[in-house]
Amino acid sequence: MSGTNNLESAAAEMMRCACCGIAEGDDIKLKTCTACKSARYCSVKCQKQHRSQHKRECKKRAAELRDELLFKQPESTHSGDCPICCLPMPIGGKYSSMMACCSKIICNGCVHANQIRELEGNLQQKCPFCRHPTPKTAKESEMRMMKRIEVNDSFATFQMGLRRHDEGNHEEAFEYWTKAVELGDVESHYLLSTMYQGGPGVEKDEKKEVYHLEQAAIGGDRGARYNLGCTEAENGNFERAVKHWIIAAQLGDDASIQVLKQCYADGKINKEDFAAALRAYQAAVDATKSPQREAAAKAVATGG
Repeated sequence: MSGTNNLESAAAEMMRCACCGIAEGDDIKLKTCTACKSARYCSVKCQKQHRSQHKRECKKRAAELRDELLFKQPESTHSGDCPICCLPMPIGGKYSSMMACCSKIICNGCVHANQIRELEGNLQQKCPFCRHPTPKTAKESEMRMMKRIEVNDSFATFQMGLRRHDEGNHEEAFEYWTKAVELGDVESHYLLSTMYQGGPGVEKDEKKEVYHLEQAAIGGDRGARYNLGCTEAENGNFERAVKHWIIAAQLGDDASIQVLKQCYADGKINKEDFAAALRAYQAAVDATKSPQREAAAKAVATGG
């Protein structure tokens, strides 16, 4: 009963201003503290007046909420599934290709199968997804990508950032990745985090670096998650580091399963946790395999 009473008491408190105690009603609408979600106020004046009392608890609860979000296992990686075969995208960017016409990422298995179909049927080369003719020059490819950017395509915006970065134009790369982040692109968060480490074109900012790294990890970026684990380990927060590595391993990250293997050998994590992470890692890797993808890899290896 005490647990029920505590919940009822907490609910009742949320219906009153944390400063003056006035209850919410038809003529009084309370606004929730955006940081901690655990206090409500009838006015900005009350919120400012209560700040000194609330500040410590607010910071603590905000950190707890952030950790709940940060350590939640993503349903999948940020790369998602191939839009043609609907299997999880293969691990590693070299096993997939971006279509300049529609900004779709296609696994190499589907790209290879489409190429065979075109060769056997003596057909014009077209995108495996949207069936538009493939661009013949780099200039045509960039023009198509710019059209996708104009309609707020997040991935095309991210890709243009990569192009500008490779050209040495770090300022424009930063602008494209910032826009891509606003459009929801996860990998742009990761690349912005690397720029905020103090790279060319951006002033070093540790808070922004960590923020973008965490946002990338929350979105399912394996590399960002692994790096967060390494950072936590370097800072002596080994328990948090292991949490990050386990989540990344469960998404199929090889570097994370290797470091967990060493942790187990050193007696730093128990057998049950390591075994569970290993099973999930293997399941994630196996889910990305298909005969078409194996045929594509073989064709690349043999030059066929």
